[in-house]
Parts: sequence; C-alpha cells; structure tokens
Amino acid sequence: QVQLVESGGGLVQAGGSLRLSCAASRRTFSTYNMAWFRQAPGKEREFVAVIGWTSGNTYYADSVKGRFTISRDNAKNTMYLQMNSLKPEDTAAYYCASRTIYTGRLYLTLPSEYDYWGQGTQVTVSS
Repeated sequence: QVQLVESGGGLVQAGGSLRLSCAASRRTFSTYNMAWFRQAPGKEREFVAVIGWTSGNTYYADSVKGRFTISRDNAKNTMYLQMNSLKPEDTAAYYCASRTIYTGRLYLTLPSEYDYWGQGTQVTVSS
C-alpha cells in the first residue's frame, strides 16, 4: 500500500509560480511511473506530466509543455511539479498518482493506468 500526500497548492496571480510536492509514505522501489493530473470543476481529470521513477524520463501534456517541470527525489520518496507562467486555465485540483505494475511504457496518460492517488491540492490562478 502506498499513500501519497500532495502539498504546495494555493492562490497565485497569472504569470506567477508554484511548486507542488507529492510525498510517498514508503520506499518507492516498486514504483515505475509517477504522474500529475488535474481536474477542474465540471471537467474530467486530465493528464499533466509523468516521470519514470528510475529513469527520470519525462513527458508532458501540450498545454503545460515549456511551463511546468516534473522531477523527483528518490532519496526523499518525493515528486515535484514546478509550475511557472501560470494561467487562469491552470486552475484545478492537482493530484499525484503512482503506478506499481511494470509496463515498460513511460507515456501513461490515462487515470485508469495508475494504482494509487493522493487527495489533491487546489491551485487557483487569478487573472
């Protein structure tokens, strides 16, 4: 069982920055991919970014490419999402997710492909 806890959300003006963190409750040696998703009110949960836990390879949604950076600290069992040049349309609850079943694929962009989820942290970007 893995517990994921997000933090770092808040209210920021357009053009500002935030850094989200996702702390795992135990060693993530059996984790293959970790990702960030977001969900705005009335919308489906959408993929933001994914990182290979061992390789460090990354993949981003087109809507955040060049503005967001996903990273991880294996020693701290923590994943991050650095969000720069924030826009009002980035407003959403942000969730971290992990996959513990090996697929050999990095580009897992569907919520159903992940085993564990955090409770979410709210990001609100004002115009």
